[in-house]
Amino acid sequence: MTLDDPGWELYRSLLGVLDEGSLSGAARSLGLAQPTIGRHVEALEAALGIALFTRSQRGLDPTDAALALRPYAESMAATAAALRRVASSQGDGTRGAARGTVRITASDVVAVEVLPPILAGLRQAHPGLVIELAAGNRVQDLLRREADIAVRMLPPRQESLVARRVGNIELGLHAHAAYLARAGTPRSMAELAQHAVIGFDRETAFIRGLRHTLGGLKRDSFALRSDSDLAQLAALRAGYGIGICQVGLAQRDDPPLVRLLPRQFALQLDTWITMHEDLRDSPRCKVTFDALVAGLAAYIASQRAPAARRRTAES
Repeated sequence: MTLDDPGWELYRSLLGVLDEGSLSGAARSLGLAQPTIGRHVEALEAALGIALFTRSQRGLDPTDAALALRPYAESMAATAAALRRVASSQGDGTRGAARGTVRITASDVVAVEVLPPILAGLRQAHPGLVIELAAGNRVQDLLRREADIAVRMLPPRQESLVARRVGNIELGLHAHAAYLARAGTPRSMAELAQHAVIGFDRETAFIRGLRHTLGGLKRDSFALRSDSDLAQLAALRAGYGIGICQVGLAQRDDPPLVRLLPRQFALQLDTWITMHEDLRDSPRCKVTFDALVAGLAAYIASQRAPAARRRTAES
């Protein structure tokens, strides 16, 4: 490495300090000594001829130059991680065998509630696979290789992606039977105003797009507000009140959550599995992609269980 060509380790240390806000925090997160992080930052500043941080009472404040470099350092980090995943699939294994690391991104609820049994079956069929599951509602960029495969609730808009639509995940209003026994069962959307409703805290672009469907369900009317879908689901299962839940998840509970007003309120989430087209011939990604398609298709089909198996409160 020369000063004219800073190595990846310098940018990795820069990103660590940006993320953690201090040399000590970056050292802990990267598993390096604090003086090493400091030398990396100084070397990068010398190589680029710019100041990257200023000291303050809060710690290290990034300069505008450091913030401008951040997305490129993040892209380098994603590429380095992708290189490691590809390398993990190479070696002495059987040619064409599915082995190595696959990184999957999905929303919190899907990652925690839906994918684990699918991934358990995948692991049994292909014990050479290692799964990295990135749970969160931030859409990770497959083109930047932040993940190999994504489970998304919207069709992909980027080119160079392989995409498979697996169907609609249906959401409806649900409540625990204990809550309904205590508070009664609403017979119309208007009657929800008399109940403890669970909902969002901050209005996102996705929620704004659902205003017409949500009707009178607004932040000011909620008895519990959270932007965590998992927190809302936990409150629903605890009998706090009425909230929105995937129909398939509601049926899994024992006893199942009671669906309310299905003719008046139903949301359909268009569900897609996507990956970069360059991974089409990768055994590790292909078997994972196929397993997710099959598993999620089966999960979606479970929403159409016979009515006799549902506990539904009709309007």
